[in-house]
Amino acid sequence: MPSPRPSDPPRPEYPRPQFVREAWLNLNGEWQFEIDRSDTGLERGLRERELDDRIVVPFCPESTLSGIGETDFLEAVWYRRTVTVPEDWADSRVLLHFGAVDHDTTVWADGVEVARHRGGFTPFTADLGEVAVAGQELTLVVRARDSRHGVQARGKQATWYANSHCHYTRTTGIWQTVWLEPVPRAAALGRPRITPDLASGSFHLELPLTANLPGHRVRVTLADDRGEIVTTETRADLDLAPRLVLTVPADRLRPWSPADPHLYDLSLQLLGADGQIVDAATSYAGLRSVSVRGKRLLLNGEPVFQRLVLDQGYYPDGLMTAPTDADLVRDIELGLRAGFNGARLHQKVFEERYLYHADRIGYLVWGEFGDWGCETGVRDDNQRPDASYVTQWLEALERDYSHPSIVGWCPLNETYQPLHDRITRLDDVTRAMFLATKQADATRPVIDASGYAHRVAETDVYDSHCYEQDPAAFAKAMSGLAENRPYVNAAPDGRPWSVPYRGQPYFCSEFGGIWWDPEAAAAAGDQRDASWGYGERPYTEEEFIERFAGLTAVLLDDADMFGYCYTQLTDVFQERNGVYRFDRSEKLDTARLHRAQTRPAAYENTP
Repeated sequence: MPSPRPSDPPRPEYPRPQFVREAWLNLNGEWQFEIDRSDTGLERGLRERELDDRIVVPFCPESTLSGIGETDFLEAVWYRRTVTVPEDWADSRVLLHFGAVDHDTTVWADGVEVARHRGGFTPFTADLGEVAVAGQELTLVVRARDSRHGVQARGKQATWYANSHCHYTRTTGIWQTVWLEPVPRAAALGRPRITPDLASGSFHLELPLTANLPGHRVRVTLADDRGEIVTTETRADLDLAPRLVLTVPADRLRPWSPADPHLYDLSLQLLGADGQIVDAATSYAGLRSVSVRGKRLLLNGEPVFQRLVLDQGYYPDGLMTAPTDADLVRDIELGLRAGFNGARLHQKVFEERYLYHADRIGYLVWGEFGDWGCETGVRDDNQRPDASYVTQWLEALERDYSHPSIVGWCPLNETYQPLHDRITRLDDVTRAMFLATKQADATRPVIDASGYAHRVAETDVYDSHCYEQDPAAFAKAMSGLAENRPYVNAAPDGRPWSVPYRGQPYFCSEFGGIWWDPEAAAAAGDQRDASWGYGERPYTEEEFIERFAGLTAVLLDDADMFGYCYTQLTDVFQERNGVYRFDRSEKLDTARLHRAQTRPAAYENTP
């Protein structure tokens, strides 16, 4: 069933569901717009003048939903709009939030530069300071630069003109919600860091503040559907981020899991010296644990086999932006319908509302970064990610730390470079991203790189990618895990890409990718320019299902394998190896896929 069309304004829902304030102003909708192909707009006065075109934000100009639909290279683009600051915000600081803008962004308000940001996947905020005056009109101007040259974390965006293989239409400029928010001037709440502690039945909260004022306190109330559970307070005049512990009584304790995705409500308050509420917000939390025991990766102390699907989060008309919030929900529901219980969010930092729906539905998620874009072609030093990779990844970790659905982190994907006697930039950045993740979050396992180049010996999880299509050959490749000889990706000439396996929890994090395109199967000849997948394509649905069942059975029957990730949820443009079509319509009997992979896994039945 086609999804409903975007509303006016599009994507009207609150974009930050784990830190909600009552007052806000959605700036999605029509903005002035102009393409600046040579990035000379600043010299030509685009910052000061009206722009020639119109665009629908938050959809990127390459998308049809934006009203532009320009898929050629866009070196720079400009946005402009006016907004009247609400009169009842007179006593507040006004913050301008961007969910994501690709890639290098500068923001001006009434001609004053208020923000610069590098990175196409992570949020940033401009404090409008004295520029925003309640009751008055404010002119916002945004320039986004998006060069196809040089190192840049692009994810799956093509650096040549046309889509091909697994590279897709680019995203330039604004592609997530833009919004204004008032906060108290003197002191305000920051986004909480919520750490579940299942062993003690409690939540640990860090509640950042913009300032510490004498006599101020923070108060947090935890509740469920039966009402208030516990309220606790602490001083807010000593620590930049006061810490609180909220303990759940045994009779109100419900661990979060796919079987019972229970969420607790949180009320956050900053109190003044007189006891009055200075600032307030709401949040939620799930109480669950992730732990490692030998080769076992456990959820709440139990072996839950992770039947994951690769989800790239692309849409025919919105590209990286879901047309509606319902489309995010539908993608999770489609995964569940086919028998998956979670997803690798692949080569993209998904918008936060996807994680909100995964939290409330009970869908396991591995958070990933869109790291592709650092290839240089230099022999044996071919990948050179820069410091901005670490910066952007830390921003993603900060945003998503408190979501219970996330059970692991994956900063890099399919990095490839032979191991030799020189430490390369890839070695440095891989280790930096691994250590940054461990410092930012000690509660979840980290894969240094998914597939290919494991370059950190102490990586929490080890994995491989294998697209062997014959179940018997696939079983042979995967057969050595019990003897600590798992399948490991290596260079075509046999040189190692990875440090040796050391007995960590292991899973095949990409496999399958079965090329199933009923229309192409009926056509004569090779259709790979317009339709491709991995290996020899099946020519009937029965053949596809038999192969799918055979491949998944290999991993389901391995008692040392904690999960897998099948490629992929939907077709994406020319890549026709999805369980569903690109428009999310059915292309095979997913009930049979559900039966094939939801039988008990050997891992779940092993002590």
